[in-house]
Amino acid sequence: MENNTRLVQLIHPSEGRKVALVQEPNLILLKDFDSIYQLALHALDHKQKLNDLLRASISEESFSYDSIYEGSSEWKILPAFDHPESAFQCMVSGTGLTHHNSALNRQMMHSNQEEKPTDSLLMYEMGVKGGSPGPGEIGTQAEWFYKGNGSVLKGHGESLSVPYFGDDGGEEPEIAAAYIVDREGNPRRIGFTTGNEFSDHVMEKKNYLYLAPSKIRTCAIGPELVVDADFESYSGEVFVSRQGKRIWEAEINTGQKNMCHNLANLEFHHFKYDSHRIPLQAHVHFFGADAFSFGAKVSLEDADLMSVAWKGLGRALVNPLKKEDPKSTDFKKVLPL
Repeated sequence: MENNTRLVQLIHPSEGRKVALVQEPNLILLKDFDSIYQLALHALDHKQKLNDLLRASISEESFSYDSIYEGSSEWKILPAFDHPESAFQCMVSGTGLTHHNSALNRQMMHSNQEEKPTDSLLMYEMGVKGGSPGPGEIGTQAEWFYKGNGSVLKGHGESLSVPYFGDDGGEEPEIAAAYIVDREGNPRRIGFTTGNEFSDHVMEKKNYLYLAPSKIRTCAIGPELVVDADFESYSGEVFVSRQGKRIWEAEINTGQKNMCHNLANLEFHHFKYDSHRIPLQAHVHFFGADAFSFGAKVSLEDADLMSVAWKGLGRALVNPLKKEDPKSTDFKKVLPL
């Protein structure tokens, strides 16, 4: 699948934030807008099509994409979408047990008797039966989890951290969608981006009720947001490298043709809550993984590189893993008022 409208968010130590249009092998800066959020809000407020606004905002200033992507430029790549003014106004969340392989991995993680289905596998089967309702119908809700506010979002090249209280950290190659809630409280999807949802599978394996704290971790999206993509079917590749050598790799598939829930059902259940439709709120929502190295009994180490690439969503998202040193952690104790 080919999509032409791909955007990157950038930052420069003296120039500040910018938005650029991808025109390989270059990035073309946009005029007047310093975030995709601002661009989308302007289009909504002025009742413009986003692509029309983009065409009217293209400047004559361009840069080599390679140097920025490789980290050799003063320009740095930001997460592909965020709330530019406040991390607290951006919700980062996800949907699990949407792919068959994910359900099987959970089954093996939480059961000593593979023939007896766990709650995770039963939930996946509920999605198979009722996750793709027809127009106007409400389907089965999927597993939902909270990852944090916008402060957990990282961009291409930034480290994803295993905190001092964590047991592990592992990649989850996914696609995420970016949304803005308009001034009337209606959620609007802006586009799709490559994601590494990154979570603590060792903690989750101890007990499936630890899923919630295992998900509250940093995660990465980008480098590109595709604003004219659909969500039918995607194929791609994920790999982990250590000291320049690949130690694990897998082909991956996603999109609603490869999932037990369709996009409309997942979006309905995410935005059915009033607290998820606060005007001018930003959302980044992950849609589940098809494969991850933990399922192959690979344990990631400090400085390992995680790479996720989807055909049709631009360049690969690459992030190093960083294990925090408990001795250097500045833990803030709760003090009485």
